[in-house]
Amino acid sequence: MRPITRRNFMKVAAAAAAPYVVPAAALGNDGAVAPSERLTMGAIGIGGMGGRDLSDFLTNADVQVVAVCDVDAGHRARAKRIVDDHYHNHDCAAYNDFYEILERDDIDTVLIATPDHWHALLAIEAAKTGKDIYCEKPISLTVAEGRAVVEAMKRYSRVYQSGTQRRSIGCFRFAVDVARTGLIGQLHTLHTFLSEGPSCGIEPPQPVPEGFDYDRWLGPAPYEPYTARRCHGTFRWIFDYSGGKLTDIGAHFNDLAQWGNGTDLGGPIAYEGHAEFPREGLWNTPMRYRVEATYADGVKLIYHDTSPRTVKFEGDEGWISVDDDGNVDAEPKSILRMRSIVKQDYAHWFGHHRNFLDCVKTRRACIAPPEVAQRSTTTCHVGNICLRLDRPLRWDLETERFVDDSEANRMLARAMRAPWHL
Repeated sequence: MRPITRRNFMKVAAAAAAPYVVPAAALGNDGAVAPSERLTMGAIGIGGMGGRDLSDFLTNADVQVVAVCDVDAGHRARAKRIVDDHYHNHDCAAYNDFYEILERDDIDTVLIATPDHWHALLAIEAAKTGKDIYCEKPISLTVAEGRAVVEAMKRYSRVYQSGTQRRSIGCFRFAVDVARTGLIGQLHTLHTFLSEGPSCGIEPPQPVPEGFDYDRWLGPAPYEPYTARRCHGTFRWIFDYSGGKLTDIGAHFNDLAQWGNGTDLGGPIAYEGHAEFPREGLWNTPMRYRVEATYADGVKLIYHDTSPRTVKFEGDEGWISVDDDGNVDAEPKSILRMRSIVKQDYAHWFGHHRNFLDCVKTRRACIAPPEVAQRSTTTCHVGNICLRLDRPLRWDLETERFVDDSEANRMLARAMRAPWHL
């Protein structure tokens, strides 16, 4: 028996009522969207990036945000207020436990914008309950988790969009198109400039703030005493929860490099590099680094620790680059005259959310589907493992394992703190 969802109920109810006069909004006329055509959404993890995603989804008339969830009561209250103010009511539910969203049959889609160590587990749990998923990058904390997400999306036939929003920004698309169509000749080197990683001193344990469910924030990660600089925006600089600049910015720019190279379903097969890590303190991801990854055909992908955040494609007949401020440069300069789009910086990502909603309705693959996200994020994870071991590594694209390196292979997955598991 087909489960009764809010969308199905509204269709049946509308047919049964059969009013003599139907308001334009109910029919979707005059720019309104009929209730039966709206997608319902629950948002999980609504701090900095999650708040921006939530606000952007609210600009789409055919999505109705009905619930928000965050382990920080302040984030939760702010998100509920944003949603309620948008709809001019007080209907948005607010939860501490994400299962209260996943168990609701009237929710079609979920936004996941938690810290990275929750991404895979939440995406898989959402897929099991029949939700389509927009999940912030990176797809996972480890290579093994990312593969589990890909397989779960296939198993449960779910639509998944990775939050690599630059794929939907015109200036980045232009550079990728130039690289892919041979206008700069045969590619030989791809550069991603990801910026330098931070460090901080030793942080003593602190009392957990009232209204913050710290144990649930940690979730599957190892237990550590609370300190403010461990959580929220600065979690990215701790390996237990993320991978520093490589998975934060690399998940975007390595993805663009892979796309422009026509290898976004593949990747490099050899890695070497060196990094400077913090000598002490709370944060432990690379500060200064350089990784050189090589594809089977000899093309190189080089990760740099300098700014501005940029992707650059070099071919035997020229080059093209684009940065996060929307600045595009190229040689020969004649390439720039082909550009028909206006300058767009990182703030212009609205099309990425729109693409997800459209694909939920059509059941087509999104512009950033799970297999692509897995392959691009793998370049970041493998790069980090190479830096941590400080030695060259060889990578098997088919098995997603290192070649003849048991120590490196043990770093492809991590144990989860009970009771959490994939």
